Amino acid sequence: MDIAEFADLLTAAKAQPEPQRLLLVFVAAELPEDATEQERQRHAENQGGSLRPVLCVDKLPEELADFAGLLAEAERTGVAWDLVFAAGLAGRVGLAPSSDEAEQPLKMMVGAIEAGSIGNFIAFDREGQAVSFF
Repeated sequence: MDIAEFADLLTAAKAQPEPQRLLLVFVAAELPEDATEQERQRHAENQGGSLRPVLCVDKLPEELADFAGLLAEAERTGVAWDLVFAAGLAGRVGLAPSSDEAEQPLKMMVGAIEAGSIGNFIAFDREGQAVSFF
């Protein structure tokens, strides 16, 4: 299934053979202080910079009605963010992973994003549209 927007992710997660827990890492796009003019221009066009995790959460797909609900919850934290990365954590024998079971994979996801290894995750912009990186 192609995932073009956050609603597609929810649909896909609910359709998996084992219950899922979604891992969500919100990031801010930043520029280093010594950025070149070209880097600054690309960043202004939403095409450059580094990604810094600023907030993370795990949710069952059933806990998220839609992207607007996730957006509202994130806004209540007061933390500024630009993108949200998502991954699914599969359960076993018909049981979804608990939040405790999701803690270590979520930490590993944050570490991967900090290291620039984002290929295993789906990114969404603030409108809930999937973002691809070139």
